[in-house]
Amino acid sequence: MKKLFTKGRITLLVIFSVLIIDQIIKIWVKTHMYWHQSNRVTDWFYIYFTENNGMAFGMEIFGKLFLTTFRIVAVALIGWYLYKIIKKGFKTGYIVCVALILTGALGNIIDSVFYGVIFNESTHSQIASFMPEGGGYSTWFYGKVVDMFYFPIIDTNWPTWMPFVGGEHFIFFSPIFNFADAAISCGIIALLLFYSKYLNESYHSLDKDKKEATDHEK
Repeated sequence: MKKLFTKGRITLLVIFSVLIIDQIIKIWVKTHMYWHQSNRVTDWFYIYFTENNGMAFGMEIFGKLFLTTFRIVAVALIGWYLYKIIKKGFKTGYIVCVALILTGALGNIIDSVFYGVIFNESTHSQIASFMPEGGGYSTWFYGKVVDMFYFPIIDTNWPTWMPFVGGEHFIFFSPIFNFADAAISCGIIALLLFYSKYLNESYHSLDKDKKEATDHEK
């Protein structure tokens, strides 16, 4: 059984599973919902279709092409790091966390690179279609990232007696995110909670290998 579930195969299983689930959800939402359509699941959970040009949880900094290029470079570096720690036999839990971060970034890259070409525009009155005859809503690398999970756990107004914010509307946890964002967040949180010491050890281990390789070349 151990030979069947090697660290490498577990990593591939995590990557393909998360990536497939992420894309299935995004494609379904994109082709079945109007832009900014909201479907209530519970009082604190909604499927709310929106899109963003930026990074995780809708943050937007710098230009679109820069962000897409940055994601690709980051995924390449994380992928190289993941390959190294698998070969060195690092803990499976640690490898899975890194794989989640890698796959989450990769899932959003797919949106940015391809969605502008393979889908037409989503609007309040038009549901997007896959591979439309008139072409997509943008060009390669300029697609928008699809978000849909919205958890307004607390949706209320501040008490009127409170200074500065009294009477104003307040929502606890207002970001709208996707499955890829969740994978990145879970991977990072798990690393910080359970593998912070191991993360430091892995850095020094790989740095030592790099120095030995440099000395060998000399």
